[in-house]
Amino acid sequence: MADLPDASSCYELLARMALIRRFEEEAGRQYQRAKAGGFLHLAIGEEATIVGTTSVMREEDYLIGTYRTHGHAIARGTEPKRVMAELFGRVDGTSGGRGGSMHIFDAERRFMGGYGIVGGNLPIAAGLALSSDFKGEDAVTVCMFGDGASNAGNFGETMNLAALWSLPILFLVENNLYGMGTSVERHSAQTDLSKKAEGYGIPGQRIDGMDVMAVCESVAEGVRLAREERRPTLIEAFTYRYRGHSAADPEVYREREEVEEWRERDPIESFARRCIEAGVLGEREVQAVRDKAEETVLAAVEFAEASEEPALDTLYENLYVLDSDAWYAVDERSPEPHRGERESNMPDAARELAEAGAAYAAQDDGPRPNPATHGDAQEGVEPEVAGEVEEATD
Repeated sequence: MADLPDASSCYELLARMALIRRFEEEAGRQYQRAKAGGFLHLAIGEEATIVGTTSVMREEDYLIGTYRTHGHAIARGTEPKRVMAELFGRVDGTSGGRGGSMHIFDAERRFMGGYGIVGGNLPIAAGLALSSDFKGEDAVTVCMFGDGASNAGNFGETMNLAALWSLPILFLVENNLYGMGTSVERHSAQTDLSKKAEGYGIPGQRIDGMDVMAVCESVAEGVRLAREERRPTLIEAFTYRYRGHSAADPEVYREREEVEEWRERDPIESFARRCIEAGVLGEREVQAVRDKAEETVLAAVEFAEASEEPALDTLYENLYVLDSDAWYAVDERSPEPHRGERESNMPDAARELAEAGAAYAAQDDGPRPNPATHGDAQEGVEPEVAGEVEEATD
């Protein structure tokens, strides 16, 4: 068991975990009130893995996660009120209310976002690490992903390139034992996920993700190896989410007793108890941490509710960039130009797309033809695979 740091560091670790926990609880409540829209994936129970990782990173380091990343942004220094405003879809959110729960993003703090595609953040992380090498930066990229993502093709491809190019990167699997509703032993032939990158030359290690100090110690060493020796590593952190995969999860795949068993190892309560027993923190300081978290989160809700919704006429902003001084959007609902289609300087390629989309939208209601089997209605192109389809259906 890793030694406890000084009182100030212990207080900060506990405060961050408590704040993330209280934020997640309130986010769930606001989702039930229909204040937060879209999907909502809570990380209640995983605070030690989040805080232990981010606490040993430098400001210049990059972090990229999955779609369960409210706490990751907060741990990197993003104001909770801006994260809550993003959940509410308001202009003061981290992405102006356009990303929502699954796409929290804060480039200023080099938190490169929650990412909605399982495993999709892996190659992006490799790109971030490669860019640091190109720029001669002393930055490390930390990529956090779930156990299910270790089965994606992106995993193998990214591990191969990370090892081949000796990228300054640390991969951390937040193994909460379930890929959505499928247990790890049912979705992975190799259940020791720390071994999954060994074939690519990337060593792995298993740690207790419910112990914030164990996470700090292991991640600090992994970050050091990436920064000083350009050696990528893989850490598998065993953690657990007390809530379902998402707010809509009926949780029929696990027993209540299992959840209660993991709650007995709660990362916040166990760390607070350890600090008190060691005489590093007192009961009064622990209560102060909880009170401060409550105050901050309630203020975040008040801020989010007061923030305005994005104006409707901004709907087409920031959709598709084609050159340095203009942006364009292709709208397929009607032939009329819409905001975003700046026709005065629109490139021919964009104009063709816009016109084709408008013509497609102008067709009569009913089933749309599949160009592969029916040909292109606008161009009169013969179907490329129609003959094969007919033969297959005979």
